Amino acid sequence: MAAEFPQQLSGLNYLTEGGQETEIMYKYGYELPEFAMFPLLDNPQAMTELRGMYSRYLETAARHKFGVVMGGLDYRASPDWASLLGYSADSLADMQLRSIEFLREVAQPFREQIPALLFAGIVGPRGDAYKVNRAITADDAEDYHSTQLANLASAGVDLVEAMTFNDVPEVVGLARAAAVVGLPLSVSFTLDNSTRRLASGLSLKEAIEAIDAQTGAARPTFYGVNCSHPLEFIPAIEPGPWFERVRCLRPNAAMMDKISLCTLGRLESGDPVELGELMGDLARKYPHIDMWGGCCGTWDTHLDEIAKNVHTARKAETG
Repeated sequence: MAAEFPQQLSGLNYLTEGGQETEIMYKYGYELPEFAMFPLLDNPQAMTELRGMYSRYLETAARHKFGVVMGGLDYRASPDWASLLGYSADSLADMQLRSIEFLREVAQPFREQIPALLFAGIVGPRGDAYKVNRAITADDAEDYHSTQLANLASAGVDLVEAMTFNDVPEVVGLARAAAVVGLPLSVSFTLDNSTRRLASGLSLKEAIEAIDAQTGAARPTFYGVNCSHPLEFIPAIEPGPWFERVRCLRPNAAMMDKISLCTLGRLESGDPVELGELMGDLARKYPHIDMWGGCCGTWDTHLDEIAKNVHTARKAETG
């Protein structure tokens, strides 16, 4: 059985970070081979920029009285991706621990300003996030992801945040691996911008119900959507108790093909004001959702609009 993660508390919303990969690449000019951020830990100038980015995010959360679920450098910190970058198992484990320690260090000055401060390890799929790895089985996934999860358990994270997944068997194996090490798991899916479905062809509802049915006591703690604009994922919301399992929304800044957003060579920021209004509308409609943030193309400007609109929506609920 996975460890407990805080249940929703009346009046408390959480803010995650935004699209730090696209921000560090296109606002600050740093290359991310294999889209991996953790190698920047060895680049002092890049870490100065990242401290500034994370500090602005934390200032935004404090200004709107949001808690934070804070993660971000370790999306690619799993064996296959790390080996492409020349990291051994031991050096990868060290980078994971340093990634979480960086989060704790940058958050320290904000501890008295933020009502709840939680740290997440970020896990990405074994293969391409926007294609289906039909060869991977649940057993393969459990074995593969166990390495990264064991390191995150050693780091003492509060949550494993799985991002941009699109297939059921890999999530089933990941959930089993998280349960073995006793870490709560959230799983966020990305949806195709034309079909409003996962790349595997499943609807959001079908994927969540299938994973819950196949994992039993090891099921993910909750689900989310990331790397999709609200106008792309709103049509995927179907009535029913399954949607009560969705607790986190992390949209892209713009409606655009996902791969294009990461390979444009520039930052596509969309309309932060419109994005904030759309998220505020979702907060009014779905009061059980309490984690808000961003993905590709978003930064503190977008987070400020999102937090402002969500805060207004929730304040109206309580009168």
